[in-house]
Amino acid sequence: MLSGLTIRDFVLIERLELAFHPGLCVLTGETGAGKSILLDALGLALGMRAESGMVRPGAAQAAVAAEFALPADHPSRALLAEHGLAADDGEEGRLVLRRVLSADGRSRAFINDAPASVGLLRELGDSLVEIQGQFEQRGLADPATQRALLDAYGGYEPAIAAQTTAWRVWREAASRHGEASAALDRARAEEDALRHAAAELDAVEPRPGEEALLAERRQVLVHREKLMGAVNAALAELSGERGAERALGAAARLVERAREKAGGRLDAAAAALERATVEAGEARAQLEAVLRDDEPAGGLEAIEERLFTLRALARKHGVAVDELAALRSEIAARLATIEDGGAEAKRLLRAAEEARADYAAAAQRVSKLRRNAARALDRAIAAELAPLRLDKARFRTIVEALPEEEWGEHGQDRVRFEVATNPGAPMGPLARIASGGELSRLMLALKVVLARGSPATTLVFDEVDSGIGGAVAAAVGERLQRLGENLQVLVVTHSPQVAAKGTHHWRVAKEHGNGRALTRVEELSTVERREEIARMLSGAAVTAEARAAAESLILGTGAPR
Repeated sequence: MLSGLTIRDFVLIERLELAFHPGLCVLTGETGAGKSILLDALGLALGMRAESGMVRPGAAQAAVAAEFALPADHPSRALLAEHGLAADDGEEGRLVLRRVLSADGRSRAFINDAPASVGLLRELGDSLVEIQGQFEQRGLADPATQRALLDAYGGYEPAIAAQTTAWRVWREAASRHGEASAALDRARAEEDALRHAAAELDAVEPRPGEEALLAERRQVLVHREKLMGAVNAALAELSGERGAERALGAAARLVERAREKAGGRLDAAAAALERATVEAGEARAQLEAVLRDDEPAGGLEAIEERLFTLRALARKHGVAVDELAALRSEIAARLATIEDGGAEAKRLLRAAEEARADYAAAAQRVSKLRRNAARALDRAIAAELAPLRLDKARFRTIVEALPEEEWGEHGQDRVRFEVATNPGAPMGPLARIASGGELSRLMLALKVVLARGSPATTLVFDEVDSGIGGAVAAAVGERLQRLGENLQVLVVTHSPQVAAKGTHHWRVAKEHGNGRALTRVEELSTVERREEIARMLSGAAVTAEARAAAESLILGTGAPR
């Protein structure tokens, strides 16, 4: 819901702050007072086209901010989150759309004071406000929204959800089949190269971790001569005529002879010498084992040849040496795919065909529901036209089948609304066929019937009563009042019958002073409201009869006083 509008230096408005309320909000005033300027200012905040002429003469820039109370489940919250933005916390989040327009025609957009693109501002504006006027239609007249409006009117959400799910399952199945088919085609095209690569890898039989093991063994063999010399020297120190083992044994014997006379003081030393003798023997055995370790067949040359072969093969295939074993398995799998005749691709094709059939069935169910809903919608709209002096008009909803290449998650149909306002005239799109006043009333009839189909919580009607009066104007007012029971409705009107239906009332006036004209807007009290409606009835001179008639109109609506 639009909760506030702040305007600075916009056309004839110098400074203006308005607080809006739920229900039917009417704006009245004499012709030329600036009522449409308010809607232009709102449109600027909603991302509509900006022109340098909108800046008040003498001002450097114009600024307009529209503040909204955003329900917790409103779809614009997802759009904000998608762009890293958010409404203020709370069940009714605060969202401010602001536009600053310089005198040179350049503009900047802000969402909750964060810089944003005008495109995002307009996208948010479209989800929050629908403007229906003689020269501007946003919402119902847009062909892009008409399918969703018909679906919402029909109320077959489970069928729509099933159709969407079936579409996604089909596209996923088709994608998997496409990938498998492409892989099979590539494999077949590369079959000779694959078989040659497989033969090379089979001949070498690479193993994971082999490169590091070979590099380590190569390092040992490169230094084998020095290693063996060191081992032999160590053995000589341990086991030779003057080696450590002989010395340890002699020391142990001497200590053992003296232990009986030492009163236990040599027990620790004897134990240590015993351990040292055992460890020395173990060291000798390990060194002898190294000497017995045979040099691998082929020696250093064989290991280097194996290592260089693996590395050359890895470079050829553009992988690491440790990835050669996995590459061998991958190539074997691709060859197996070729050899089994593409059985997996065929299985995936069957799955995709079954998913397509499921989607087609779901979409056909939705198409049938749409055609039924279209007939019901046409009847409901027709019932609204006569009271709005559109009894000669004809409205119809077209549901036509799309070619398969245009199928999508929304189904197999194109939906559009058409109208003919004169007998014998051809049917055509809403915005092209109807005149300004007719189109506004037609939009009103559509909105009364389709009120639940749009996420917008604020509807704006600009002079929907143009060219009508009496009972027709009363019928327009009644329908606006009905819409105001569930939505916020702003209407610019010259009709006292419409104004009398309002829940809230603002008067727009133009003031002259200091050689310039300025637009002023004020919310009216109960007494002021009656006086304004009386003025609308009688003109400049407000009579007692006009006041009585105004009172009668207000009381007749049951509107608050």
